Amino acid sequence: MNLDAAAPRLAERGWSGAFALALRLTLLLALILIVLQSALVVHARPQDLITGVYGMADIIRRATPPDFSAIDKIWWPTLETLDIAIFGTVGGVILALPLAILAAENVTPSRALYYLARGLIGFCRSVPDLVWALLFVTAVGLGPFPGALALSVHSIGMLGRLFAETIEHMEMAPIDALSLTGARRTQVFTHGVVPSVLPSLLGITLYRLDENIRSSLVLGFVGAGGIGFELLSAMSLFQYRLVSLYLIVTFVLVIAAERLSALVRARLG
Repeated sequence: MNLDAAAPRLAERGWSGAFALALRLTLLLALILIVLQSALVVHARPQDLITGVYGMADIIRRATPPDFSAIDKIWWPTLETLDIAIFGTVGGVILALPLAILAAENVTPSRALYYLARGLIGFCRSVPDLVWALLFVTAVGLGPFPGALALSVHSIGMLGRLFAETIEHMEMAPIDALSLTGARRTQVFTHGVVPSVLPSLLGITLYRLDENIRSSLVLGFVGAGGIGFELLSAMSLFQYRLVSLYLIVTFVLVIAAERLSALVRARLG
């Protein structure tokens, strides 16, 4: 072995190893600094949580047992919550699908429409659904309708992006074959694009429905109806036993929707 020739390579490996170690330490230090600054910004005081545990225990004591005598009052808000999520998801799909086609780079008819669709999808996604709900409550008043509208618009942003990425990653061979046979753009879409991506789009839609059910609970806090609105009213009136009943129903509803969505997605997969 030629030691003179091997020496530079060993030295190079040593320098690269030292550089990699220094980079890891720098990243670790940066991560620690980010966590520390976040703790300072949010005024994290763990000792307050320890001293305040008695207050939380008092609320839990007053919330038990749940007021099951009011169970007959929970069915309509529960139905409202589900319908808000269903309407919001269906509305989002109807509006997001054409935008996703325009926002998919491999099937969009023009670059101008591509950037316009991407911009609309990004705008709908960047504004939180709670803000959309506040806007629609101001426009159409209190009730489940503004919540459904808010979820529809916000779903455009989430579904539009996921739909577009799914279309961009689909197999293009059937699409090219249809185009070569002289098929029109609508025929290419209905006979080529839709069959290729339909299972994935259905899975994404079901996942979004699961998310919208959870979001519809929070939207009730701004007057958008459903269990969230009833929960806020009960908390404002210090009816903690009724609050615990609403929380139990909410937990059951979310878990049931999550499991049903997971089962359907597994069948589609």
